[in-house]
Amino acid sequence: RLVAAPQTAAASRVARGGAKMSTTTSSEIIPREVLFGNPEYASPDLSPDGTKLAFLKPSSKGVLNVWLRDLAAGEKSDRQVTADEYRGIRGFSWAEDNKHLLYMQDDGGDENFHLWKIETSEGAAAVDLTPFKGAKAQNLITNKRFPDELLIGVNKRNPAMFDMYRCNIATGELTLDTENPGDVVGWGTEDESFEVREATVINQADSSQTVRVRDSPDAEWRELVTFPYGEEGGMVDFGPPGSAYMLSSIGRETTALLKVDLATGDTLEVVAESEKCNVGGIMIDEETKKVQAVSFNYARSDRTFFDDKLKADYDLLDEQAPEGSEVGMVSKNRDDTTWVVSFRRDDGPTEYLMYDRAAKKTSPLFVSQKSLLDYKFAHMEDVRIPARDGLELVAYLTRSDTSKATPMVLLVHGGPWARDSWGYNSAAQWFANRGYAVLQVNYRGSSGYSKSFLHKGDKEWGIGSMQHDLTDSVKWAVEQGIAIEDKVAIYGGSYGGYACLAGLTFTPDVYACGVDIVGPSNVKTLLDSIPAYWGPLRNDMLKKIGDVDGDEEFNKAISPLFHIDKISKPLLIGQGANDPRVKQAEADQIAFAMDEKGIPVEYVLYPDEGHGFARPVNRIDFNARAEAFLAKHLGGRAEPAVEKEEKSTAEFPLLKE
Repeated sequence: RLVAAPQTAAASRVARGGAKMSTTTSSEIIPREVLFGNPEYASPDLSPDGTKLAFLKPSSKGVLNVWLRDLAAGEKSDRQVTADEYRGIRGFSWAEDNKHLLYMQDDGGDENFHLWKIETSEGAAAVDLTPFKGAKAQNLITNKRFPDELLIGVNKRNPAMFDMYRCNIATGELTLDTENPGDVVGWGTEDESFEVREATVINQADSSQTVRVRDSPDAEWRELVTFPYGEEGGMVDFGPPGSAYMLSSIGRETTALLKVDLATGDTLEVVAESEKCNVGGIMIDEETKKVQAVSFNYARSDRTFFDDKLKADYDLLDEQAPEGSEVGMVSKNRDDTTWVVSFRRDDGPTEYLMYDRAAKKTSPLFVSQKSLLDYKFAHMEDVRIPARDGLELVAYLTRSDTSKATPMVLLVHGGPWARDSWGYNSAAQWFANRGYAVLQVNYRGSSGYSKSFLHKGDKEWGIGSMQHDLTDSVKWAVEQGIAIEDKVAIYGGSYGGYACLAGLTFTPDVYACGVDIVGPSNVKTLLDSIPAYWGPLRNDMLKKIGDVDGDEEFNKAISPLFHIDKISKPLLIGQGANDPRVKQAEADQIAFAMDEKGIPVEYVLYPDEGHGFARPVNRIDFNARAEAFLAKHLGGRAEPAVEKEEKSTAEFPLLKE
């Protein structure tokens, strides 16, 4: 178990802003480098044969790369495999041949990811398996029965759609396997044959979603299940012979896990469901195709087990885990005898362990970031907030001081068809340490709760109920004695950035200031500039957002750009120049318009970033600016900032002549 070490690091730092020391986090300021630098270890992944462990770790130059450990030799055998020197590798997986590692990498945040392979032998060089300029790779599938092959989707033939290619891993040879007829947005395979036998289709006319299947590559596709707009669902996997597993909300509020007839789509069995939220994670035995466990997450994660042996393993691990933490299986070997497990907390780093299923024993592996153990962190509390129409909102509250009201940061998640969850959150801990309460709200339109909850957000951007939920949450926090009424900031990225702009525009009296990261300011220009491969989803987005194409007045009503005269509180904007989702123009147009009118705005642009800040030096640079900005307008404390973080690429468009 993890025990916090003496709080000695950064003890000499001086607080600014006059804020009283926190009662829930370390009294000293926790450095931004500790909070937002690279993890020391991340994403441990067992090789299929269980003899090696790959993981992410910074190189000697501070760039995240893939490392390898021989488990028989232990930590002394650790060595770096990849050689990225700039942006860092953020995800990888093993090929089933035990010889190669696979990872995705884009160019400066443009999200045109290429699939790379690298042999695990010393001195090997990485090879780009999809070296097509302007193309994007996705939908990577491997199969233990075909260890020398993989399938990968690439949009090189047509930028608006992804065909599936079969790749010989050793030679790198790509062969077209399944051509996209034009409406497929996702592909799936059948395990025994490793054939593409499942496709997810979006009907652009009515935004319905259909699952197609076929019995072989030569057989005709047939429609198995169609989900009309407003329903949620999709195929999970092929099941025992003649069946498939499907998620579906048809006939119910939340998605249930169903076993369906592979010929007709008729339901054979309702495997698992919850009245409170959708099905989350699903564990299926790769050999028998029986469901082993299903998880649900209304506010905290909870599992339902269908396999007694698996339940016994988790019960044992739960007993060993620190109190209040959540146990997860991170990786396993091919024969399911050895696991990498995680103990995930809300007040410290994640602990990783090896677990021997036969011996029922664990052994320590490493912690994600040992430096966090030098500090005390606040707990994250899940709370319920009533919206003005009575709808219950699940939210997460991290406080700096539980005895009194403090300034508060409303931290708004992106998506918006996503959600916040419980656990250690570097931004929440950062704000709490600086003297702020932090509130993260799953407003209507957030995913994971029910189809009604999701679609209550339809056409409710900016001036509607999605934004009202945020306003109501601030009011709740003030009434509960959590937040000081005139000391609340709204802070978010992507849709959260839009919500920040909308909050300062449409409810200017609620917030003292705002921080917008890669947020759209004009919804119409946002949708007009999305990547070509988002094309099949555009009409679905219009149904959710509203018809900004056909109704100019509606777009003007919900787009903050057209209401900047209403903004009276200071705004800080951060943007990546290569963002393919929310283009730089979205930040430019509102920043320059506000500046011309003398409305207080600061604008930071990073030319080597995309939809968010992947490079730690840029992330830390922007957060230093945000921290000083919040200290100035909310009165919290701040770590002394340098003019510009070394090696950061920050530019300031409003200051250019």
